[in-house]
Amino acid sequence: MQRRFIILTLALLGMAGSVVAQTAPATGDQHRRYLFTPTGAEMPYRIYVPTTWDGKKSLPIVLFLHGAGANESTYLDIAGGLLRQLAEKHGYIVVSPLGFTPLGAYGNPLRLPAVFGESATAATQRAAVTAERQRELDLSELEVITVLEIVTEEYRADRSRTFLAGHSMGSGGVWHLAARYPERWRAIAPMSGPFADKETYPFERLRSLPMFVTEGTGATPSLAGSRALAQFMRAGRYDFDYVEVDGDHGGMVPMVWPAIFDFFDRVSARATHKE
Repeated sequence: MQRRFIILTLALLGMAGSVVAQTAPATGDQHRRYLFTPTGAEMPYRIYVPTTWDGKKSLPIVLFLHGAGANESTYLDIAGGLLRQLAEKHGYIVVSPLGFTPLGAYGNPLRLPAVFGESATAATQRAAVTAERQRELDLSELEVITVLEIVTEEYRADRSRTFLAGHSMGSGGVWHLAARYPERWRAIAPMSGPFADKETYPFERLRSLPMFVTEGTGATPSLAGSRALAQFMRAGRYDFDYVEVDGDHGGMVPMVWPAIFDFFDRVSARATHKE
């Protein structure tokens, strides 16, 4: 009887181990979908989880917001998958949502030419937002935060090391979400999209938030705004770094990614040292 009990116990333990193995979160590059409850629509998103993850360590996580007309996969595939390679090398989970629609803008109504310093243009664009467009902006904001929460919970990511990055329209999303939820982010990295109105943006909410802003010298639609923003932030003594690279609006993206991950590492190390 005792022998049968031992055999049965071992069998059950083996089954339990099998279940754990099957339900443990996957690593690597993943295309996913989920049900977005507010609309009942099935939304796509993509993540990259370092293949070296042991299933136990709490990894840092980056929410990446794509540019206008792109989708959740665009930036993970360009430059030979450089973003995925950097996530693997530095040990970060990268989350890339759609943002409800390819032009959802993550809650920020501003677009070119309403860059920093163009306050009259920004006011005109805000006044032109219809009720339907406001709905899309609100849902886009909610959708990306929802995806971030899904992945953070599933992988038990490090909430104290949650980073926010985005390009162009996604950069505008970074500025918007940084001000909306400043306590959520360990640092932000907006790329070639200074969509923060000098007259109305609540910059003081970002007083303690490390920022790494990048721009391309060939990105003529946004370069002047980024330079003016950098001057303003430096004068205000914000925790702010600004880097320009020799690239156009789209080409600058893979050029700055390595520096962005290095920046995130430095900020993480700074936080660890304080602890």
